[in-house]
Amino acid sequence: MSEKNSATPRNKGRRDFLKIGGAATAALLTPSAFAVTPNKSLPSLPANPRTPAAMPTRNLGKTGYKVGIFSLGGQAALEKPDNFDLAVPIIERALDLGVNYIDTSSIYGGPSRWSEQYVGRVMKTRRNEAFIATKTKERTRDGSMRMIERSLQLLNTDHVDLWQLHDVGLPQDVDAIFAKGGAMEALVEMQQQKVVRYLGVTGHYRPDSLIDAIQRAAVEGHPFDTILMALNAADPHIYSFTDKLLPLAVERQMGIIGMKVPARGRLLAGWTPPPVEQQHHMWEGSAIATRTGVMKMRDAMQYTLSHPVSTVIIGCDNVQQLEENVQIAREFTPLSETQIATLKDMAAPVAKQSLFFRFTDRTKG
Repeated sequence: MSEKNSATPRNKGRRDFLKIGGAATAALLTPSAFAVTPNKSLPSLPANPRTPAAMPTRNLGKTGYKVGIFSLGGQAALEKPDNFDLAVPIIERALDLGVNYIDTSSIYGGPSRWSEQYVGRVMKTRRNEAFIATKTKERTRDGSMRMIERSLQLLNTDHVDLWQLHDVGLPQDVDAIFAKGGAMEALVEMQQQKVVRYLGVTGHYRPDSLIDAIQRAAVEGHPFDTILMALNAADPHIYSFTDKLLPLAVERQMGIIGMKVPARGRLLAGWTPPPVEQQHHMWEGSAIATRTGVMKMRDAMQYTLSHPVSTVIIGCDNVQQLEENVQIAREFTPLSETQIATLKDMAAPVAKQSLFFRFTDRTKG
């Protein structure tokens, strides 16, 4: 357990990048930048006509977009190699069911970027039905420009609705992103050139660096529109994101997207831990999973959705899983404080294994 709009043709003409003026002119004079064609204007926000009747919707921060509370994540079946026969029907079915937000990344599916390939296959014909969010893991401007160039090609579009900084976890990530020649320059340039609509930051490791990134972006005059954060019933127990990070995002009126909702199944009863020897190379011993989880998928989704999030993204292994998740979203009603506390307490014994992503040794490489 993990976590398709009519296509907009690519503009074939080259527009004059030099009109941007000032210091940015010099920065744009690179081959990677010229490979991305700016747009004169962006189309209207996407609109899946099925969404309002399919599930509750919420504001995606101040963007003006009404997002369904369940959104499709770009992992699980969508990141497995050469998996078109399974992944593409999941995306198609998601749109048919009213899902109107699809998350992917330049690193999902390895160097071949399978996740973006699968989403792009559907976007050839259904681009106007989905708000498309992708990411750059690169920390430099030039590296990120190469990432967005390839993302546009794979996604079969001339723009993405949300471009995010992927997995900001350490102070050095933030320093590199906001340094001269850092990734933030690419995000801002592409937004100014109307290649990306909104900007976001993502993370699941520790809250402090995400807080710093949000604050620095605002000081520099380019505040993030969204944050994608790990938020599940185990969160309050270890390096909590709900303590300071979530309130800050709410205060800034950001679109808040919850991820790691079932912790790749580790929160769920009936999930079977993989052999310990397969886990050791990925994270510290304290996050090794040795037991099944403690709750149902409905509990996990309701917990996160009972917090001030705009939507949750969950990757699906098959169409049946997708349909079950959409059904949970359709029937969602907020939990009481007592019910939230009960699920939090229930998650305590499996907190470390359910927050495995906060135990990776990031000092290595």
